[in-house]
Amino acid sequence: MTKVACLDPLRILIVDDCVDTTTSLTTLVKLWGFDAYAANDGQTALQLAAEICPDVVFLDIAMPGMDGWEVARRLRRLTGMEQAFLVILSGYGSEEDRKHSRQAGCDVHLIKPTHPEELRLLLAARDKERHVHVTQGTYRLTPRLEHSCGHCRSN
Repeated sequence: MTKVACLDPLRILIVDDCVDTTTSLTTLVKLWGFDAYAANDGQTALQLAAEICPDVVFLDIAMPGMDGWEVARRLRRLTGMEQAFLVILSGYGSEEDRKHSRQAGCDVHLIKPTHPEELRLLLAARDKERHVHVTQGTYRLTPRLEHSCGHCRSN
């Protein structure tokens, strides 16, 4: 029996056209012990996601060229990104905006400014979901979190 366990830190991709936002959030996420990557436009985000297969993506909506909803739709079509946790992090928060986020395949829609502790708790909960639980010498992993992005290893 193959035992699959993802033991690496969560990989977080932060996508926002505001460099100050990506810089500060990347720094914060790294302080919390996660791997953090930043992109300041949709096309760069898609290229980076294809390389690193992030576990969580924070997306701003209003970006030039490609908005966050389009980035989310395209991320969902990338191999290995089907189970990624997509989080809209935007100043847009109307019910219509939230509806667009759900339609684009996003899991959560948060409105800026968001308290850092809320983000930390969200990441901690996501990280806990993907850890291995040892029970009587056997490994168990939530099936929906098993994936083939290359960052997980067989034991």
